[in-house]
Amino acid sequence: MDASMTMWVITVATLLILIAADFFIGGRKPHEVSMKEAGTWSIVWLALAVLFGTGLAVLGHGQASGEFFAGYITEKSLSVDNLFVFVLIMAKFSVPTIHQQRVLMIGVLLALALRAVFIALGAAAINQFAWVFYVFGAFLIYTAWKFIQEARTDEDDDWEEGRLLKAVQRRVPSTSEWHGTRMIIRENGKKLATPMLIVMVAIGLTDLLFAVDSIPAIFGLTQDPYIVFTANAFALMGLRQLYFLIVGLLKKLVHLSYGLSAILGFIGVKLVLHGVHETTSLHVPEISTPVSLAVIGGVLAITTVTSVMASRKAATKNPSTADQQEPARNADTQG
Repeated sequence: MDASMTMWVITVATLLILIAADFFIGGRKPHEVSMKEAGTWSIVWLALAVLFGTGLAVLGHGQASGEFFAGYITEKSLSVDNLFVFVLIMAKFSVPTIHQQRVLMIGVLLALALRAVFIALGAAAINQFAWVFYVFGAFLIYTAWKFIQEARTDEDDDWEEGRLLKAVQRRVPSTSEWHGTRMIIRENGKKLATPMLIVMVAIGLTDLLFAVDSIPAIFGLTQDPYIVFTANAFALMGLRQLYFLIVGLLKKLVHLSYGLSAILGFIGVKLVLHGVHETTSLHVPEISTPVSLAVIGGVLAITTVTSVMASRKAATKNPSTADQQEPARNADTQG
């Protein structure tokens, strides 16, 4: 679909209103987020995404609607992988429970702004250079293989985002003490960044690194910048609540990396096929949006079922380990 400037302005303005409502209703006052609150807001953002996608279909943009849902599901599933790293960041800085909501909200907003720049650059590159499809496709296939390798090695200590975070800390004068929600304090006449600011930046930069994978993935499903942006926006804006809702369930998704690698590999192949179609006269099959949506949904469903089965089997064999493993991991991370 060819979104007009008016449609862009209305969409961005509406998103800003929703974000402001989210902040003033649920995130203005620091507090510990309950499962009920997280679940309610997760349902709200999911309903808004469904309403938006359905609205596109009602307005006669059936293909755009299908592309939005495919992109939204892909971005949402890839965002779940972000949560693993968010847990590490929260533990490393011993973020107080009452401040985790504020950290995630500002971090996610920063990530959305940075992704908007990525999307604009990606759309411009695709419009000017058809060979970018090959680059994106090859990168996604490589990333899929990398996901499998990481799942097999299961190494958490040498995470790439951690090295980036250390680089930020070395270059920014900061204090290790928390000062509520304040991000900058003055101590002995010198301005220092508080852990609140450092963690917010860490969340935003971490998501930016993940965007290097996810932005090419969604461009493999649609080349419409409007759909790419809205799918990213709705997926990210529900990420904060999703963190509190499933943080305790993340350890049970033992096959998530394999599922994400399958999705990225599939989209990578789709991009390469589309590149061949755009740059040569060869007749190659192109994967339609309904097929993409079915494959993505099917892979996620299978991954979830096999993960639950594997977790139950592991708990049955060694129930004591299931209870002790997570506290031990958190203690090691914080130490």
